[in-house]
Amino acid sequence: MKKIVAVFFVSLLMLSPLLPGQAHAANGDKLLVATTFTVIADLARNVAGDAADVVSITRPGAEIHNYKPTPRDLLKVRDADIVLWNGLGLELWFEKFIARVKNATDVVVSDGVEPLPIRDGPYATKPNPHAWMSTDDVSIYVRNIESALTKADPDNAELYNRNAEEYIGQIKAVATGIENRLSIVPEEKRWLATTEGAFSYLARQFGLKEIYLWPMNADGQGTPEQVKSMVDAVRENDIPVVFSESTVSDKPAKQVARDTGAVYGGVLYVDSLSEEDGAVPTYLDLLRVTTETVVKGLAGE
Repeated sequence: MKKIVAVFFVSLLMLSPLLPGQAHAANGDKLLVATTFTVIADLARNVAGDAADVVSITRPGAEIHNYKPTPRDLLKVRDADIVLWNGLGLELWFEKFIARVKNATDVVVSDGVEPLPIRDGPYATKPNPHAWMSTDDVSIYVRNIESALTKADPDNAELYNRNAEEYIGQIKAVATGIENRLSIVPEEKRWLATTEGAFSYLARQFGLKEIYLWPMNADGQGTPEQVKSMVDAVRENDIPVVFSESTVSDKPAKQVARDTGAVYGGVLYVDSLSEEDGAVPTYLDLLRVTTETVVKGLAGE
């Protein structure tokens, strides 16, 4: 069976591609844009509008740090003009993956973001990759996507620019809503206690103090040492509520809540969107739902 899969991979990679960025636009067809995960796919769709087709390599709800690409994923990328990825050490699997695909230009959409360092764990001092959780930083993502689409498809440059401007306006409006909702929470209570340290950029922008069980989902998750450290921090700072995130188990966070008497506040979304009929089918929904869940938990609503 392993030999069959290996042969399939090799067969895919031996297909003769066009030069980067030329597979579709040069023939008058829509660009095909691949992205590493669903959040970037949604950003790209808002910039591209009807001028490009956008696919995500990983599915809704997937854990993206240690994702294991499949032969089907290679098929998605084989005919792509552009592959958009986060960078900052998020997609630990991506560089090996894209090295086997020769027909697409890959673009790091976080270029220009001022990275925050991971504070502890095996990845200490490396960049925290979750910059899209800041509305200021995600606007940089949008501009990078606009630039990549325009370079590959200059005939639609005006459309991409107009869509990017409009979408950044929508993101800013959501940011204003977040600020207004957080204003009801006293400053001393603005603690964000979560499973993964994925909210550092959100915390920096909106004045939250952050603690977490583990720094990144690629680390060990819910070890006794992590739980004890979190329990001590929740008690010491009198933190009223603890959250988990959608792509990992909620058991460690619930254990911390039980051991401290804090409330388990529910699920936050960060690494992945949901299906269309789920809670967060778009990036703007992800921001709204996550921050509303945080505010309700901190305010005791």
